[in-house]
Amino acid sequence: MTTTDGNAASSSPAIRASDRDRDAVVQRVQEAFADGRLDDTEFDERMRAALTARTQAELDVLLADLPATTPATGSAPAGRGPGRFAVALKSSVRRAGRWRVPERYTTVVYKGEGWLDLRAAELSGPATTFVTVAYKSRVTILVPPGVRVEMTGFGVTQGLAEDEDPGYRLPVDAPVIHVRGLAYKGTIEISTRPPERPALRR
Repeated sequence: MTTTDGNAASSSPAIRASDRDRDAVVQRVQEAFADGRLDDTEFDERMRAALTARTQAELDVLLADLPATTPATGSAPAGRGPGRFAVALKSSVRRAGRWRVPERYTTVVYKGEGWLDLRAAELSGPATTFVTVAYKSRVTILVPPGVRVEMTGFGVTQGLAEDEDPGYRLPVDAPVIHVRGLAYKGTIEISTRPPERPALRR
């Protein structure tokens, strides 16, 4: 009888993952990235795997080497947001890590560089609008997989080529980021993958 039960258990179908299961794993992966437990490549790979996972077993593998919970993330706030505006004149604007993004955020960069990393950020609502102006500048907005991006304006490009599309379907309630951009002799780029980072100097 024991053998029969064992065979039945081993041949039972894998448990299908629900959208709530995937969302929970995505949140854990984002927290691990914000804590420095995952690098850029690992974060990108696990996020895409979580969003396309079909079974609970596939999700469990993504969390196998991560702590069960991230201390204090449930009760501690993400920290004060940087405000609704960021202006750089011949300098740079950089926002990364765990930061709270207002529902409308305006960035103006004049002869400089902008870097807005949303992969570990907390969005204030289901829809976030970025008003971005790049005058002889380059502004990069880095979004996590699973976020729908809508772009309007001039000089706004999407960094992920169509042949690199991971092929997952976004749920109807996926967070939306609206980018309204104006680039004069510059570029505003939305990407899901960071550029290669230069080697650290020693």
